[in-house]
Amino acid sequence: MRRNVVPAWAGALAGLVAGAVALGVAQLVAAVVRPEAFPVVAVGDAVVDLSPAPVKDWAIATFGENDKTVLVAGVLVLLAAAAAGLGVLATRRIGYGQAGLAAFAVVGVWAVLTRPDAGPADVLPTVAGLGVGIWALGLLVRRAYTMAPAPARDPARSGATGIRSAGSGPAGDGPEGGGPAGDGPAGDGPSEWPTVHGPEMAFDRRRLLVGAAGGVVVAGASTFLGRAWSGSEAIDAARGGLVLPKAATPAAPLPQGVDFRLNGLTPFVTKNRDFYRVDTALILPRIDPKEWRLRIHGMVDRPIELTYADLLKRPLTEADVTLTCVSNEVGGDLAGNARWLGVPLAAILREAGVQSAADMLLSTSDDGWTCGTPVDVVMDGRNALLAVGMNGEPLPLTHGFPVRQVVPGLYGYVSATKWVVDIKVTRFDRDEAYWTPRGWAAKGPIKTQSRIDLPRDRAKVAAGRTTIAGVAWAQHTGVDAVEVRVDGGAWQQARLAQAPTADTWRQWALDWQATPGEHTIQVRATDAAGRTQTEQKAPVAPDGASGWHTISVRVG
Repeated sequence: MRRNVVPAWAGALAGLVAGAVALGVAQLVAAVVRPEAFPVVAVGDAVVDLSPAPVKDWAIATFGENDKTVLVAGVLVLLAAAAAGLGVLATRRIGYGQAGLAAFAVVGVWAVLTRPDAGPADVLPTVAGLGVGIWALGLLVRRAYTMAPAPARDPARSGATGIRSAGSGPAGDGPEGGGPAGDGPAGDGPSEWPTVHGPEMAFDRRRLLVGAAGGVVVAGASTFLGRAWSGSEAIDAARGGLVLPKAATPAAPLPQGVDFRLNGLTPFVTKNRDFYRVDTALILPRIDPKEWRLRIHGMVDRPIELTYADLLKRPLTEADVTLTCVSNEVGGDLAGNARWLGVPLAAILREAGVQSAADMLLSTSDDGWTCGTPVDVVMDGRNALLAVGMNGEPLPLTHGFPVRQVVPGLYGYVSATKWVVDIKVTRFDRDEAYWTPRGWAAKGPIKTQSRIDLPRDRAKVAAGRTTIAGVAWAQHTGVDAVEVRVDGGAWQQARLAQAPTADTWRQWALDWQATPGEHTIQVRATDAAGRTQTEQKAPVAPDGASGWHTISVRVG
C-alpha cells in the first residue's frame, strides 16, 4: 500500500490544530490544579526570570505595559510555528511529530517545576496536554488519507499476463521493490506507480478539514472552560461585594487649584484603569480575601499572622501618594497618583517588635516575586501602607488585590509589592530581593523628575500664545519649583498647581509666545530640599533615569 504525499499546508494544519487542542486541554486541567501550572504561563514566567536586566528594560521601553501581552503572544507564535512544522513531519512519519510534542512538553514541565510553590501535581496540565495532543495529531494525520481504488493495469507495461515483472518497479515500491509498503519516494502518486496489491492511500482534503474543525471546537471549548473555572469570576464577585471601612485617618479634601484641567495634561488623580502596571506576573494572582494571610516574621520579637478581616478591623489611613517605576525613562509615563486606603505598616511592625539589627523588609508576592524595603524608611513617619483600597474602591486585581504595599519616596521595585503575603524582617547583607542580583540597586529612592505633557514631542504648534505644561515629582520631599527654557535660552519659572502633600506630583504650566520655526523645549524641577534636577543623563538601571526632559516642536 502506498501513500501519496500530503500537501505541506495540510500537515501544518494538522499540527496547528493538535497543538491548539493540547494547550486547550492543558489550560482546562490547570484550572483544576492551579492556573500557574498552565505551561505557556510557566514558560513565559521562566523567560522573565532568566532575562537579563537590559532585555527587561528594552521590553518595558518598547512595549510599556503591554510587555507581558507581547511575551505571551511571542511564546504562542513560536509554539504555533513549531506545531505546524511538527505536523508536516508527522505526515512523513508520525513518530517525528510525537517526539517533537514530547520535547516541548519536557520544556513545559521544567518551567512549571521552577515556579514558586510548585508541586508534583503541577505537571498534570502539561502531561494531559501532551497525551491529548499526540492523540489529536495521529487522528488528524490518519484523516488526511483515504483509500483510493487501484488504477487499471496497463497491459503494455505489465506484459501478456498483466503482471509487472519483478524488479521492474522502483526500489521500495511495495514488496517487489524490496522495501516496506509506504516507503516510496516523496511525490509518488497512484498514476505514476501503480501496484498489484490493492488500493493506494490518497490525500482526502474533506476528511482532514472536518477533523480539523472538530479539533478547533475542542480547543476553543477547553480554553473557554479553563478560563471560566480558573476562579476569576469568583474573585471578581468577592471583590465586587466588598465594602471597605471608612478611614480612621482620612485624607484632607484635595485643595482648590490642584489640577489645571488643561486638555492633554496628565490629571492630578490617575484613574484606576489608567494607572500604569509593571510587574512580573503573566497571570494575575487571584486571591480570595477570605483565604489571604500575611505572615510577618524574621528578626522580630513576636511573629504576626494577619487575615484580611484582621486588617480591616484596624484603624485605616487614607493618603494621596504618587508611585513611580524605576524603569521609567526621562519623560516616560510609568508614574501615577492615587488616593490609597490601608493600615500603616509601621504600626504592625512595632507590634511585632522589629529587632535593632534589622534594616530590610523582604516582602513576597503571592506569585513569588520579592522586594527589599529599608526598615528606617517605613518607620520614619511617612504613610507607608498595607493598602486595601485605591481611589475609593477595593484594589483592582491588576494593582494587588486584596493587599499591596505603598511606600512614598521609593521606586516600586523596592517598595510596592502587590498581592503581598509575606514580610520577612531581615538585613540587606543576608537577603536579596528579586531585582538586586539582576543588576539593580538594593535601595531605590526616587529621583526628582519633571515631564512635558504639552505640547507633545514633534508636535506642530500654531504661532502665538501657547501653553507648555506637565507634571513634576519628588515624592516625600516635594516639588518647590519648575523651570522651562526654549532653545537653550534663560530658564523661566513655571506656575505650580497646588499639592496636598509632599508625597504627590505637581502640575506645572508656562505661557509661551511661540514664533515660527523649529524649537527645543526643556524642563527641570527643584525639590523642597533645594536640590535641582540634574542635566546629567543616566539610564534606568541601576537606580533610575536622570536628565532633563527635552522635546522638539514645529511652530508655523
